[in-house]
Amino acid sequence: MNVVSKHIPSPVGPLLLGADEDHLRLIWFSTPRHPLPRSVAIEGGDNAVLRETGAQLEAYFTGRLRAFDLPLQPVGTPFQREVWSTLAQIPYGQTWSYGDVARHIGKPQAVRAVGAANGRNPLPIVLPCHRVIGADGSLTGFGGGLPTKQFLLMLESALPGGDLFGQVATQAL
Repeated sequence: MNVVSKHIPSPVGPLLLGADEDHLRLIWFSTPRHPLPRSVAIEGGDNAVLRETGAQLEAYFTGRLRAFDLPLQPVGTPFQREVWSTLAQIPYGQTWSYGDVARHIGKPQAVRAVGAANGRNPLPIVLPCHRVIGADGSLTGFGGGLPTKQFLLMLESALPGGDLFGQVATQAL
């Protein structure tokens, strides 16, 4: 797969965006858990998909966007794509457990497989794998690291006492 890519700044560190002419293909953290797939040939560049993705991510990080509207085409197995599609259904500001996701796709025994698919999500933030937590409410693995997961959940006020914008405003007073 040939994609053009560019780095953008974000509150969670630089993000590498990759897209072909029609679809967003990947978002990569500066210190990912997994290497880029060998099938991805990255070329520097820019296109309309990358520009729109950057604009929507900026709006998300500043609290002006709660749902992304981007043309996505993540590459993965049918099961992975089913899990990733389900991630997009988790509402902003809410969390689901891995078991919740497994039940939602009609495979309640597939909790570990859901976790593995979640960990291979090539479009984090946009397909909000950060909204998936342990059954006990604990923050579990995340490709961008647990501090990034915590930041994103606080940004969305999805953690108890986690209104990031309220905390910033209060600290400014």
